[in-house]
Amino acid sequence: MMAEQDITIVKNAETPFGAVKAVLQKGTAVKRIRKNAEPVRTERPSRPKLLISVLNPDDDEKMAQILNEYSVSLNYAFAGTGTARSNVLDYLGIDILEKSVMFSLIPECDEDLILGQIQKKMALYLVGRGISFTLPLSGISEIVAKGIASSEKTIDGSKIMKDENRKYDLIVVEVEAGYVEEVMEVARTAGAAGGTIVRARSVGNSKAEQFIGISLQKESEILLILSNRESKQAIMQAISEKAGLKTDAGGIIFSLPVDKTVGIGASGSATDALEADDKK
Repeated sequence: MMAEQDITIVKNAETPFGAVKAVLQKGTAVKRIRKNAEPVRTERPSRPKLLISVLNPDDDEKMAQILNEYSVSLNYAFAGTGTARSNVLDYLGIDILEKSVMFSLIPECDEDLILGQIQKKMALYLVGRGISFTLPLSGISEIVAKGIASSEKTIDGSKIMKDENRKYDLIVVEVEAGYVEEVMEVARTAGAAGGTIVRARSVGNSKAEQFIGISLQKESEILLILSNRESKQAIMQAISEKAGLKTDAGGIIFSLPVDKTVGIGASGSATDALEADDKK
């Protein structure tokens, strides 16, 4: 029998059937609640999630204010560059390619509230205003987790995003500096609508280089592409063939699952219009 100190007990459920505690794994417990004739509902503690936002320059401060007004967040912002073609920018009436990329840790229990407020107050329903999306985390520092996710709030297990229900993935491509525009063109031919570029540098990769058998460049660029799930494989394959590790671009490609999105780019309607105009 598991010792009491090995689990975290979510507060008791006051129901005619009493509270039932079920241990999922060491350090986690859930409660099952039955209300009248409704099916059993499983709840688990809220966890931190990663919110990534691609915004116009200087919008990161406003984003942080919104996040902290409606919840609690830990935020980091850095400079990025958009990849839209000039005729697409003209179509949208936008003349700014600079972007602010923001990483925020938010509590899962406030995810829907936060995304709703971002959509409304950042006007992400308008073309060119930006996009935000959430990603699940597989691990995090305990101190940060306790500070971000309230121990008193729980999540309805039936509402947790399952992989088969996800519609988007974040494709991450790291290439040698100077090749990122070429990579974006290849990605477009495979179905990508656009991406965001972040400048980076290689740090402490000598051991990995020995295992891979290829020397990695010190100066590099990272391309972030939010792709619908149907196009992900084709985009990654096209990039790998044209700009993979064995090419001059030396690309490293991987993808991450995306749970929820807000912003005109995620709806598909604006993307379809841009793609149609771009092919003329």
